[in-house]
Amino acid sequence: MPAALARSYERYLKIALALPGTEASPRPGSAWHRAIKVWNTPSVRVCGKLLSRWRTEAEGALAIRSDFLDRQILLQARSDVFFVTDHYLNYPWILVRIEKASRDLLTDVTERAWRFVAPAKLIKQHDSVQA
Repeated sequence: MPAALARSYERYLKIALALPGTEASPRPGSAWHRAIKVWNTPSVRVCGKLLSRWRTEAEGALAIRSDFLDRQILLQARSDVFFVTDHYLNYPWILVRIEKASRDLLTDVTERAWRFVAPAKLIKQHDSVQA
């Protein structure tokens, strides 16, 4: 992974891992980017469910969970940041060029993805702490 993308992914990890129940696979550290996990790429899970994974395919982007309505809105609003390949058309995922996403946009997309994957009890607990 090029250095600029690695920094962008580290920025994403800080956002994602601040949410309850999340964990990186492999854990961030000196060798996190070399481990073989989900499709041979780093990933983030919420209570064992896949939230995102780094795609090393030709387009190199973050694949993150998204419901279909949010995905359509994001694709129309920010096609410079978000896209979908044919592989993901029938699945609730969106691809993010994280180096082009602002911190606020990345935070919003990550929290929406987290809410899509996290168990209801964890969401309720998180919301009560935030209030």
